[in-house]
Amino acid sequence: MENVSDQHYRFQNLQEKHMTFNQVFEHIVRFMRSRPTGNYRLIVGTDSQVHSQMTIFITGIVIRNKGKGVWACIRKVIIPRRMLHLYERISYEMSFSEEIVSLFTAERKEQLINIILPYIYQGASFKMEGHIDIGAGSKNKTRAFVEEMVNRMKVIGVEPKIKPNAFVASSYANRYTK
Repeated sequence: MENVSDQHYRFQNLQEKHMTFNQVFEHIVRFMRSRPTGNYRLIVGTDSQVHSQMTIFITGIVIRNKGKGVWACIRKVIIPRRMLHLYERISYEMSFSEEIVSLFTAERKEQLINIILPYIYQGASFKMEGHIDIGAGSKNKTRAFVEEMVNRMKVIGVEPKIKPNAFVASSYANRYTK
């Protein structure tokens, strides 16, 4: 069943276009149920690219079972102007990630945890990460924003990852911003 707030979210991957968030969530559930003893990481991350007339934001949702496969999709948002200020783009990226993370309500997270719960003592695990396309290196222009963006991710209950460990934002989502 699709709720009203779900209707303005559209996701896609190579197999399917125009998925609602509920459909995305069902894919994640099926993926986890196929191997309930897995080590799962549910990862959300956003990247952006400025083009001549617009700025494209891509948010990736990835469910990864370590060593056993992955299911992923993206959400594309186009802002019809060139966003040239780095802080503004990074802030938008965070907002889009936060928006998608918020769709994983406590009930939905509990549903995912309950899939692996009977298998915890056999090594099953589940965690949720937020990948932020920023880095702390001395030559990285985004280093000034690391503390703020990491704290924003922590506040919403998601483990933050920055470059070089933020592959969903810096690699997967990045591929679709071009």
